[in-house]
Amino acid sequence: MHYKFLFLFLPVVLFQPLCAQVKVSDNGRFLVANDGKPFFWLGDTNWELFHRLTREEVLLFLDKRKEQGFNVIQAVALAEMDGLRTPNRYGDWPLNNENPAQLLTTPGNDPKNDYQYDYWDHVDFVIDEAAKRGLYIGLLPTWGDKVAHLWGEGPIVFNEQNAETYARTLAGRYASRWNILWIIGGDRPTVYKSSREGSEKQYDDRPVWRAMAKGIGEALGKAAFISYHPSGGESNSTSYHLHNESWLDMNAFQTGHGARETKVWEWVARDLALTPPKPTLDMEPCYEDHPVNPWDGKWTRKGRGYFDAYDVRARMYRGVFAGACGTTYGHHQIWQFLNTELYAPVNVGDTLIGWQKALDSEGAGQMQHLKNLMLSRPYFSRVPDQGLIRSDAGSTYVDYITATRDAEGSYALIYLPQNRPVTIALEKLSGARKKVWWFDPRTGRATPGKEQKGKKPVTLAPPEGGKDWVLVIDDASRNFNAPGIL
Repeated sequence: MHYKFLFLFLPVVLFQPLCAQVKVSDNGRFLVANDGKPFFWLGDTNWELFHRLTREEVLLFLDKRKEQGFNVIQAVALAEMDGLRTPNRYGDWPLNNENPAQLLTTPGNDPKNDYQYDYWDHVDFVIDEAAKRGLYIGLLPTWGDKVAHLWGEGPIVFNEQNAETYARTLAGRYASRWNILWIIGGDRPTVYKSSREGSEKQYDDRPVWRAMAKGIGEALGKAAFISYHPSGGESNSTSYHLHNESWLDMNAFQTGHGARETKVWEWVARDLALTPPKPTLDMEPCYEDHPVNPWDGKWTRKGRGYFDAYDVRARMYRGVFAGACGTTYGHHQIWQFLNTELYAPVNVGDTLIGWQKALDSEGAGQMQHLKNLMLSRPYFSRVPDQGLIRSDAGSTYVDYITATRDAEGSYALIYLPQNRPVTIALEKLSGARKKVWWFDPRTGRATPGKEQKGKKPVTLAPPEGGKDWVLVIDDASRNFNAPGIL
């Protein structure tokens, strides 16, 4: 399809919007569904989903991610990989003359009719199929290269005026969908220096992003849930430049793919120390099968290697136990939906897996165990507490142990990145008898340990085998299910 008539959506919403069924908890630390139940954000970065997959491939992908327990599919309307000038799999472009104020649409939406089925009909299809499976779409209106004077294909097309119009139009189009969580930003900082235009200049793109958030709010009201996807690096986290924005419901940061040593627990603690309180999470931790820091030309398989399932678990469990309201998984060959027959691979080192094979990667199947573990215990009363650990808690990526517990002491969860004994302060937990479990983050199975009594510190050792474990200690009188059983 090469030619489309232009039809503009009216920015006025003529019906009551449903908006996303997720909001911030009363204590400002977690997310909650509208029915009052905890919502643990388990995302997956699928940035090129709308741009690079057919309808049939979309169904294959969503079915698998539903099976694997994910609940937020993070995808970009105006995609990163030349999304304005390279059409989607049906030959369609998103904008008229690269103008964000004009969506390129046609009457009808019959997928068997090339003329009718336009770019936005395909986006509709993905969102609706996700809803059928109970999945949210973490919808990025645009990738950040369409705003920021930094790296990327671009082109830069947004300003304050058309950003507001575009966002209002997009939000109006999806006002009746319950499964949209809005994520602006698209892997770019808000405040930065750049020499892209010649001499180095200081840029502040917050007015454009504010305009985009305003447009969403104009269409949906205050019920719209909005966050921001920043680029990697601690100082680019939303808590540095956006925390006090009234539209920002949840802080986010990106520990990224440059090093294994990132201390995610410190980033979470930093965000949770701010006022007013807002939930926070790592919106882009290290991707499974991503080369570690491939950008400087010094990468080798034997040297830095790839992030594997253990690296992913070690980062995610420690971020969540430090107080994050969830986390986001990613596979390096899935975010780009790597298909070498159609697209050049991006930073893959020396390995081609392909997105369909990567669907069954080890880490992807393990992420649901973290979600299930957190939801199997009292949720909104959870607090981080390193004081639970009486032995050496470690200090680096290799050995740092992270602990969390119920504020009333009914349970404790301790993530051990190495298979080593740990000494626990039982006096911080309630109950005369303590039930002990060893939760396997690889399988989601829990093995009972020896019951403990009293309030004196106790040293416990993980089962043989397995590099990392979660120690779970419950007040036996509470009769909780086995860890991970909902």
